[in-house]
Amino acid sequence: MTDRKNSERTAYPRLLAPVYFTPSWIPRWLQRARPPGGNSLGGVCVYTDELPAEDVPLRLEVFLADGTSVTCSVVVAWVDSLPVGAPARFDVGLKFTALRPGDRERLSAVIALPLG
Repeated sequence: MTDRKNSERTAYPRLLAPVYFTPSWIPRWLQRARPPGGNSLGGVCVYTDELPAEDVPLRLEVFLADGTSVTCSVVVAWVDSLPVGAPARFDVGLKFTALRPGDRERLSAVIALPLG
């Protein structure tokens, strides 16, 4: 798990919607075959009580208020343990690796705007 104060870690906006994530079943060697960096898709952070391993590909389903959902591919960028009394046991950064056209706009309704 990473240190919350790690300044090299990518800061992703908070996703404000229920999610369900599962292993993507893409072989690790194939996932790593993609070029590192250069991914301008961005990512999100979520609270969860489940501990995903870092650098693991997942399928993420985001449930929207209109009753629809967005399904995309992500990789676990970082995991932070949270203190007792926090909204969940872990804060997890998820980097998008595949997002269908138009889904970024659909997700924008459930992504917290940065402060400042």
